[in-house]
Amino acid sequence: MCLPLLQVNLAYAYETKDALCLVLTIMNGGDLKFHIYNMGNSGFDEQRAIFYAAEICCGLEDLHRERIVYRDLKPENILLDDRGHIRISDLGLAVQIPEGETIRGRVGTVGYMAPEVIQNESYSVSPDWWGLGCLVFEMIQGQSPFRKRKERVKREEVDRRVREDQEEYSDKFAEEAKDICRQLLAKDPKERLGCQGRGAVEVKQHPIFRNINFKRLEANMLDPPFSPDPRAVYCKDVLDIEQFSTVKGVNLDPTDDDFYHKFVTGSVSIPWQNEMIEMECFKEINVYETDGTLCSDLDVNRPNPPPKRGFFYRLFRREASASAPATVCFKSGYSDDEIEEPSRL
Repeated sequence: MCLPLLQVNLAYAYETKDALCLVLTIMNGGDLKFHIYNMGNSGFDEQRAIFYAAEICCGLEDLHRERIVYRDLKPENILLDDRGHIRISDLGLAVQIPEGETIRGRVGTVGYMAPEVIQNESYSVSPDWWGLGCLVFEMIQGQSPFRKRKERVKREEVDRRVREDQEEYSDKFAEEAKDICRQLLAKDPKERLGCQGRGAVEVKQHPIFRNINFKRLEANMLDPPFSPDPRAVYCKDVLDIEQFSTVKGVNLDPTDDDFYHKFVTGSVSIPWQNEMIEMECFKEINVYETDGTLCSDLDVNRPNPPPKRGFFYRLFRREASASAPATVCFKSGYSDDEIEEPSRL
């Protein structure tokens, strides 16, 4: 199974009359594209870029262990969680490769597709390591390796650059950063880092990761270089986080139904689900706190809060006490630190 700390995970699922709704854990840190281009100068310092690259490497290793090739690695698809760790999202182009076989398919995003994908050659997981090379380059340089920021260029020209041109490195790159990018961006997948028989192990052993303790990294024990502000919204426009597409005409077979029912928790009442659907107001949730414990509002053993007493409680309390001459004080939903003025009877 994929490590839950490296991918965006399914928190809950429910269905309406015409839609299957999947609720994912919220990633408050935004995506890497926003951080690369909208948080001061374009790009990251090398140490921050390498930390993210190390986490992405672990995420890809986990997917490849299940024979899943991701095929769409780019800054928009890498999100940051509450603590600033990366999460791989949007597996819409991912596919599981039959054991011992290869696949074909020209899929991906222009400028990030590997040469073998553009040329419709057979491949296994090699496009993902190419994508990592593009991402490392973009995190450091502040632009993708084969197209400048906001450059208007035809798709055919970008594809030609990917197949034929050599990427250019500025003085932002140290020698080791240049070296890992060159090895990951090798045109021939047989010469590419990560594609020579040992997969992610080859990438992890590159000298640029010498200061990364991968065992501690995979255990979520290393502090990220950037911690998101919980009060900030890391996107340029609210339209970036609203619903933007609906998939229709999908027929679910019995295998799909079995898969879906595994995620139906049964812990949420049907009336509440119906109300949530009708109001179209969905509360995104983080299932776990930063220390790995369950959020307090999801803890079934949490004691119920004391009931609050409002106007009617006071009214009937006064009627019941009308015959009792005195000045009395009683609590009405106040905390221990709050004081209520006496009520004259």
